[in-house]
Amino acid sequence: MAILPLTSPTYPNQTLSAPSNVSVSNRIPLIFRRLHRFQQMDFEVALWQLSYLCLAPKRVYRNVYYHKQTKNTWARDDPAILILLFCCLLVAAMAWSVVYSYTFLHAVEVAVVMVLRDFLLVGVISATLLRLFANKVLLSHSSHSSLTDSSVEWAYAFDVHTNAFFPLYLTLYIAQLFLLPVITKDKWVCLLVGNTLYLAGFAQYIYGVYLGLSALPFLIRAEILLAPLLPLFASYVVSLLGFNVANHALRVYFGS
Repeated sequence: MAILPLTSPTYPNQTLSAPSNVSVSNRIPLIFRRLHRFQQMDFEVALWQLSYLCLAPKRVYRNVYYHKQTKNTWARDDPAILILLFCCLLVAAMAWSVVYSYTFLHAVEVAVVMVLRDFLLVGVISATLLRLFANKVLLSHSSHSSLTDSSVEWAYAFDVHTNAFFPLYLTLYIAQLFLLPVITKDKWVCLLVGNTLYLAGFAQYIYGVYLGLSALPFLIRAEILLAPLLPLFASYVVSLLGFNVANHALRVYFGS
């Protein structure tokens, strides 16, 4: 009896290298692999999502169900919203650099810090922790028909960070810039305005994370994610005794 060959005689190494390449490629979320495909990005939908993240964030997560039904994944695969956020951070970096009279090179450095550290690095850490916490604590033990319904994808956790980051961006990167002449003054009313601004920014981020994970039907007890609001508000009350959060944060960030 003839034995069928396990590999093609013409390409003996193809079967060995292909699975390795595929596995390495699959480790990178699809949204990052498509960052260079500008012609395939839907910026109109991304702009709609960014606007409703501030007006009615729950509507954004209703669209997640449609994406799950059509593409069998909860995470978005269109990086248009990332490109828009990068542009927003670049604009904010230039504006802050003008206020602090930075040189062009220093302004570029601020932009790189805002994009790579504030958004991407914090996003990677946040998504990793959120995914671990959700799969360990919030995951329902009921059986599901597909793997995408049995655990939280890392890419979706990063989506949650992205959605929660935009309201924080508007509060701490844009609103704080316009209120800079007020919040930096040595008066208690100014301290109240600045500290309230930071309270609102981080509270919006925490609430956005809660909305994102509570939208998944296989997670339970998502209200636990709102627990950081209590120490956040307690810290805010204590800070009103004389700790100007805005002044200290800007001193650390801009060194002045």
